[in-house]
Amino acid sequence: MPQRLESGFIHPVPSEITPRAAYEGRREWMKRLAAGALGTGLAGWAARDAMAQAKVVPLPGARSAVPGAYTMEKATPKADATSYNNFYEFGTDKADPAKNAHTLVTRPWTVAVEGEVKKPRTFDIDALLKLAAMEERVYRLRCVEGWSMVLPWVGYSLAELIKQVEPTGNAKFVEFHTLADPKTMPFVGSRVLEWPYVEGLRLDEALHPLTLLAFGMYGEVLPNQNGAPVRLVVPWKYGFKSAKSIVKIRFVEKQPRTAWVKAAASEYGFYSNVNPKVDHPRWSQATERRIGEDGIFAKKRPTLMFNGYEAQVGPMYAGLDLSKNF
Repeated sequence: MPQRLESGFIHPVPSEITPRAAYEGRREWMKRLAAGALGTGLAGWAARDAMAQAKVVPLPGARSAVPGAYTMEKATPKADATSYNNFYEFGTDKADPAKNAHTLVTRPWTVAVEGEVKKPRTFDIDALLKLAAMEERVYRLRCVEGWSMVLPWVGYSLAELIKQVEPTGNAKFVEFHTLADPKTMPFVGSRVLEWPYVEGLRLDEALHPLTLLAFGMYGEVLPNQNGAPVRLVVPWKYGFKSAKSIVKIRFVEKQPRTAWVKAAASEYGFYSNVNPKVDHPRWSQATERRIGEDGIFAKKRPTLMFNGYEAQVGPMYAGLDLSKNF
């Protein structure tokens, strides 16, 4: 049964949390849609006020030559991309991260790389910033709730980091652990998910040149609410696979039990490739709405297989049943 906290707020048990979170996210989306301002509602304005007070630090990158790394679609307005976010450490409402993430301390910051590697190492954030040349990549982002964006990231292929630590022959998967600090992340400790947030990829997915270690967006250092100071971006997978505020990367032999697999394995599988043919148990994934486009008049657009990156990543899944390995 749900538990009532001293504040009077009723927290769902883990078996209930995913349906509730999904429902509340979709309810917020419908409220904004009804107001004719998807992604730009009143809550969004409060988030933007908080965002406007954040210090902006330039972080330019040269245009990437990686095939598929630069879609020519119109980028989502920065104000929408930085005020409509999923980052449950700072709240489950889409406007919560921009309002609450100012408490996140991003320096000093280190990322430990360990497990099945020949050269385990802990990287300071400044060392990571200098590890490889910064590139600008414009990727589509598709979230499981049915909304999408087009975002200009700044970073470099995760493979650049991986080659520094030399995975052993036992390394089959890569785990990403994010910061879980209740002092700076007000929702850590809640029963929304198991903390710290853990995500994972197969090693070949992690090595794919499109898999990005991102430090910035829109030519600037990442805002806190978007996963500062370093995050993952895997453009052919649903957004929750792209772990934010990473503090540890582990190379392991067995498939990791990720945060959403632990919470609701029947709804959020390990692979989480964007696949319009495989519905979420409670809604279709065949179409999407682009945040920042036309408010209530925004038309649904067809969702693309692998989010439009099928030519680049499809061969990795040849022979794999994507309806079972969702």
